[in-house]
Amino acid sequence: MPSVSQATFEHTLADFFRERLQDEAASLAPRPQEDTLWYIGNLLARFGDSGQVFSYDRGELDIRPLALLYRDALEVESHYHRCLLLRQLGDLALFLGALFPENYSRRGIGRDYFIGMGGGAYDYLGENACHNRSVFSELSRRFGRLLELVALVCGRGQVIDAADILQLYQRWRESNDPQLAAQLRGLGVVLPDVGGLH
Repeated sequence: MPSVSQATFEHTLADFFRERLQDEAASLAPRPQEDTLWYIGNLLARFGDSGQVFSYDRGELDIRPLALLYRDALEVESHYHRCLLLRQLGDLALFLGALFPENYSRRGIGRDYFIGMGGGAYDYLGENACHNRSVFSELSRRFGRLLELVALVCGRGQVIDAADILQLYQRWRESNDPQLAAQLRGLGVVLPDVGGLH
């Protein structure tokens, strides 16, 4: 019978997610950095506490909309607080986009919204955060793939629909928006030289 000291073999929730991430990430090329997998594992464990996902707004417990978090980050004067808000935005976009896409699609919000919001937030952090810049840069560059990885690890197993990718590509062709281009690259799409598209 195992002794109490052997309880050290028990895994925390973060350990559980990190192990799952390690296993599933083996099939990605290139494989995500260890630090990025560690960050995502901790993020998933943190969001295992609903108090980290929900907040009080006007006396109601709800998830703060990503667009309002973005607005808050734009309006805050403190660089430190802007980074905190954008980290919350990126983390929520990764978590909600991976685990609850159908809840948002019923409201007309597609996966490209999560990729844009989360990827943009992490992009800023990759340039401006005090710590984990390489992690945030990878989260920004590969947001679409990492969204799929989180969905797979959490048992969602959903992948981005080809029609969604084509719609995103068409929007990029029409606007040449660099953020849409970053989203497409995050999904593994190789884009043509934009010089001939205008």
